Amino acid sequence: MLVFEFKAYGKSNQFSAVDEAIKTVQFIRSKAIRLWMDGGAKSCYDLNKYCAVLAKEFPFANQLNSMARQAAAERAWASIQRFYDNCKGKVAGKKGFPQFQKDCRSVEYKTSGWALSDDRKSITFTDKKGIGKLKLKGTRDLNFYQPDQIKRVRLVKRADGYYVQFCISVDRTEMLPATGNTIGLDVGLKSFYTDSNGLEVENPKFYRAIEVKMKRAQRLVSRKVKGSKNRIKSRIKLGLIHLKISRQRKDHAVKLARCVIRSNDLVAYEDLRVRNMVKNHCLAKSISDAGWYQFRVWLETFGRIFGRVTVAVNPAYTSQECSSCGTVVKKSLSTRTHSCQCGCSLGRDHNAALNILTKAIGTTGHVGTSVLDTVNAWGDTPSTSVGENLSGQGMSRSQESSDLANRTACGETA
Repeated sequence: MLVFEFKAYGKSNQFSAVDEAIKTVQFIRSKAIRLWMDGGAKSCYDLNKYCAVLAKEFPFANQLNSMARQAAAERAWASIQRFYDNCKGKVAGKKGFPQFQKDCRSVEYKTSGWALSDDRKSITFTDKKGIGKLKLKGTRDLNFYQPDQIKRVRLVKRADGYYVQFCISVDRTEMLPATGNTIGLDVGLKSFYTDSNGLEVENPKFYRAIEVKMKRAQRLVSRKVKGSKNRIKSRIKLGLIHLKISRQRKDHAVKLARCVIRSNDLVAYEDLRVRNMVKNHCLAKSISDAGWYQFRVWLETFGRIFGRVTVAVNPAYTSQECSSCGTVVKKSLSTRTHSCQCGCSLGRDHNAALNILTKAIGTTGHVGTSVLDTVNAWGDTPSTSVGENLSGQGMSRSQESSDLANRTACGETA
């Protein structure tokens, strides 16, 4: 699935209609959650039927396309299903009980309610909300794809305007010649990552670079009267700062992950639980700013596209064990040099990257052979976790595909 995004241009009354459609989606989702809480819905099918009831009861809900109403109900059921899965899986901590959404920012159409122009440079929404025809501006060319390949059309509201996203059903695969290179990556805060060759990539620290400006914008928002136009303007300025940081972080992760995947046949990295790591209040801001998880997601995405092997390694003792002799050399977090009695002296992160690569190669079972054999054997399932069967690990992050789509990281947007 590919997601192409275009900037939408139209009149102010059209964007007011988009806002009304987004509010309707939020209303339907909240009603669906309430129905489930009251015991009136046992499946997604029940919520879809309830959409027709809401359309008859509320005229503004009837103005929204029927499939857009069903998509809103599917969003509600996705949160319910995630709650059930967390309960069955006995996930530690909060299970994510479905909440009422207070700030919805998108409306999603399926295969009806919209029509593309012949030149693919504008789109017309044909439901009763009155959105009408919007011009599209972007770098992607939709002429390569048939209209029946477009499974979803999403209108997204952001701080800098409105965007139209097209979810296209197509499998993107590109076979590259084998490079014969393998690499292990150890992510960190001082440097974004250190690889098994000793190369360090600088941590850009996008949030830290603009933190002073952001704090000032936050103070300006808090000084304005709630509900006033000046507060709305201040919120937009603050949102633009956050949007810039998120785009910088994503651009850095995409370009770096693509470069790493194309240059190596096997990429090993730590299987970190970032959600648990940010509970450390001293490092939470720096960890979130680094964007390790987003980098991992794009590594696995490009691994599937280019047919490379990506292996997630258990990070336990990767910094303590000696990469030369295997002896455990305990060291505190402030100790940045690994020194062993065998004479091995390396940077702490370089030593960890070598251990990560060693574990990954041991897992694939291709020690002493060409990594091309591994790619040919596991090209359709390039992502795996250490200690488990490779053939059962092909979609290690598939459960998060819907979340990636919601924040525009689903598919290929770069």
